Amino acid sequence: MSTLMVSISGIRGIVGDGLTPEVIVKYTSAYADFVEHGKVIVGRDARISGEMVNKIVTGTLLAKGLDVVDIGIVPTPTVQFTVKMLEAQGGIAITASHNPNEWNALKLLNSTGQFMSPEEHETMKAFLNQESYYESWQKIGKYSEYYQAIDNHIDAILNLQVVDVEKIKSRRFKVLLDCVNGAGVYSVPKLLDKLGVEYIQMNCDKSGIFPRLPEPLPENLIETMNAVKANNVDLGIVVDPDVDRLVLITDKGEPFGEENTISQVVQFILSKTKGNVAVNLSTTRAVDDVAKEFGCKVFRSPVGEANVVKKMKEIDAIIGGEGSGGVIYPALHYGRDALVGIALTLQHLTEKGISLSQLKEQLPNYFIAKKKIELADANPDEVLNQLLYRYKDCKTNTDDGLRIDFNDHWVHLRKSNTEPIIRIIVEANNKSLADSLAEKYMKEIQELV
Repeated sequence: MSTLMVSISGIRGIVGDGLTPEVIVKYTSAYADFVEHGKVIVGRDARISGEMVNKIVTGTLLAKGLDVVDIGIVPTPTVQFTVKMLEAQGGIAITASHNPNEWNALKLLNSTGQFMSPEEHETMKAFLNQESYYESWQKIGKYSEYYQAIDNHIDAILNLQVVDVEKIKSRRFKVLLDCVNGAGVYSVPKLLDKLGVEYIQMNCDKSGIFPRLPEPLPENLIETMNAVKANNVDLGIVVDPDVDRLVLITDKGEPFGEENTISQVVQFILSKTKGNVAVNLSTTRAVDDVAKEFGCKVFRSPVGEANVVKKMKEIDAIIGGEGSGGVIYPALHYGRDALVGIALTLQHLTEKGISLSQLKEQLPNYFIAKKKIELADANPDEVLNQLLYRYKDCKTNTDDGLRIDFNDHWVHLRKSNTEPIIRIIVEANNKSLADSLAEKYMKEIQELV
């Protein structure tokens, strides 16, 4: 069975099994028809299949008459930033994000450097069913290389009004950096050098082979956490292969928590300027608590970067993101960006004059439990509708599955777009309560199935 997964952000699959040259050409051609004319920025992460996919993508775009600006191995947020900076008509980031070595993907961007809206995605999909055409030799696109993209991105971060480079330098941070041999190897050290941060590198070679499961979850970072503690550094910085997610490890060698990544950045930004905040429905309630301290409001969107960005624009949010460690700071650009997250975190710690473990203690303390349940032949929408009726007297949100809020916890129930399952996310004031509630909701769904 093919592994190809199609979503609003693009296509993803195992190379040679789902993600084949024919599929890459088909979707790149449809994307080119969507863009119509002009130039497209192309960048990739470090995985070894990236060069192959890049050549197919680039060749297809040129054959369709579009100009290609190849920016090399870069973070996905650098592709997004460069689309905006060079006023391109689109961009393609070749990366399967946190998926293992055998996967790759095309992340498709519009002319603003953001993931396509649902409407734009539907427009592009219509071209998949049309016969492809290619230009004659006189009208093929022009190819150019542009290897200043990372430097431009970093310079823009350092020039942000809320970032004081000299102050950060004065703190003399020492960190352990784990880039999982991904695109972060080519970008994060450059940022840290400019900020005067001393760093020890771990999993930072340019082989393109991930030495562990690349998703930056605590269970995949045992060695990294031990190294943080053994080297007596101020904190650990971990990024995923395409550098849109930021994970921090405290000076004690313990997880800071991806939910806390966004919470502390929100706290820092709102301490500078009051304004609206946008996060997704599965993000911690700690963000609401932090915003309340400053008299600010939090708005929630369906899960997914494109959805959060859409909500941010609707409410003119000054900061936002997702609890998976994705910081979106529109003063720079509308995209999850671990590089700007690193700079904002170091600035926050510098101004507070405390350690990362102390900052964690000062943040609201919640615990999240996650489960999933297979539905067999049951209709997920019918199951969620029955639960909605059962909890009709509670505070509910149906923008993305079903979220139910209670005083001591919330639960978010989402159907998968690719598997016959319902995901259960529960957050409560303590771990045992979160775990027991996750089991409770799982049993309720099993009864309905």
